[in-house]
Amino acid sequence: MQLVVARIGRAHGIKGEVTVEVRTDEPELRLGPGAVLATEPAATGPLTIEAGRVHSGRLLLRFEGVRDRTAAEALRNTLLIAEVDPDELPEEEDEFYDHQLIDLDVVLADGTEIGRITEISHLPSQDLFIVERPDGSEVMIPFVEEIVTEIDLEEQRAVITPPPGLIDESEAVIASSRDEETGDAASGDAASGDAAEAPKGDA
Repeated sequence: MQLVVARIGRAHGIKGEVTVEVRTDEPELRLGPGAVLATEPAATGPLTIEAGRVHSGRLLLRFEGVRDRTAAEALRNTLLIAEVDPDELPEEEDEFYDHQLIDLDVVLADGTEIGRITEISHLPSQDLFIVERPDGSEVMIPFVEEIVTEIDLEEQRAVITPPPGLIDESEAVIASSRDEETGDAASGDAASGDAAEAPKGDA
């Protein structure tokens, strides 16, 4: 499975270094010297990382064969893509890769279905689960322990305890009750349409 692990930014200095926007929780593993990465656009790569260092809080990389500012600037906005085993797990027990969390069902502790995780937004301060509701609307759920209380990959669900105002729980409860009254067929539709969960993630 291929995962985007970084986006190349502007050139730094005159010796071929570039800044990168990191999109993985494991830059030491994915963006270390010797790593060979596919690219988007594909014609730009593959690129082999020759060296890396942190400067003023930003990761700088130098690639084999890129020796000057002009060559480095030509790589700007290129996505770096790593090949990852789908069964591979992060080193930390409470971390997950984005692909493990996408499409999880998001439910309340009482089983009420909230939606389906369609995207994970990695912000500087925290990660957010973008959850699609049964009516097509979206809700953003912070991926923090106080709100996302359980990630169950076997059951393909994320259990959340949202604070007041984060989600209109009364609406979700009404929808759940209506499904029960309309029978199995309606329940099946709701399950397939609402399934979503909050991931704890990495890219």
